[in-house]
Amino acid sequence: MRDRNRGCRSQATGLMFCWVLLGGIFFALPLSSQDGPLSSQDGPLSSQDGPLSSQDGTRADGTGIAQESVKPGINESFLDPNLNVDEFVARFEVESREIFSSRESILRLLDLKVGDRIADVGTGTGLFVEPFSERVGGEGWVFALDIAGPFVQRVGRLAELRSLANVTPVLCGEDDVRLPPASIDVGFLCDVYHHFEFPRQSLRSLHRALRPGGTLVVIDFERIPGVSREWTINHVRAGKDVFRKEIEEVGFEFIEEVKVPGFAENYFLRFRRPQSLSEKGSDPLEASRFH
Repeated sequence: MRDRNRGCRSQATGLMFCWVLLGGIFFALPLSSQDGPLSSQDGPLSSQDGPLSSQDGTRADGTGIAQESVKPGINESFLDPNLNVDEFVARFEVESREIFSSRESILRLLDLKVGDRIADVGTGTGLFVEPFSERVGGEGWVFALDIAGPFVQRVGRLAELRSLANVTPVLCGEDDVRLPPASIDVGFLCDVYHHFEFPRQSLRSLHRALRPGGTLVVIDFERIPGVSREWTINHVRAGKDVFRKEIEEVGFEFIEEVKVPGFAENYFLRFRRPQSLSEKGSDPLEASRFH
């Protein structure tokens, strides 16, 4: 970045916001057009800004209904402040991992354009950060999001070392991507959706962050009893049809399943945020706010 400690961008959304570096991790702070930076009560660092955790592990999703974790403990290792990043690099960035060996095909089929703003949700070790940065160019932007502080710090160092001036690493919440409304053109979830403990809240925050007409790509594991590996059956809570239904229920429109050369254990689904609330697939909970 031109200034790695603080940088303000409109991202062509009409909404100004500021990225602030705290302890090596970036947070998004919205800016008021009249008064400068908003108070901490109004920014994403405030617990008042997003769903709150309760002592029993449930969260409110804006409807007043408590939402329980769909798979408690699945992210325990990622929330460990002593997470060993090098161990995950050795696990994630190897040819034996299907996503890694098929990364060029994924990039081609994602079809990013110069100027696109993409959120790499669950960026992990940052496998796709540099190629995303190259494809969207200087007019685009890459938000590399993760709930694991050590991963976010790694991406920050990667951006510095590779001079990726259009990359912002962001520490997101377990149930909130913490991006401004309509600030991205593409949301990218690669082997990440099954790690959403609070999928409805996370998806709704992603729905808000996407511009109308923006796309969401979900790559995840096929979970087919009797076919999939035992590890997949135990680790991934549901199959493709269930995940697709959950994503559609919050207002995304299913576009297509894309065949990826080299995929045997994964699938690639493309969704779209409808252009308007009147379009089929709009989140009825969102629509109710306008009546």
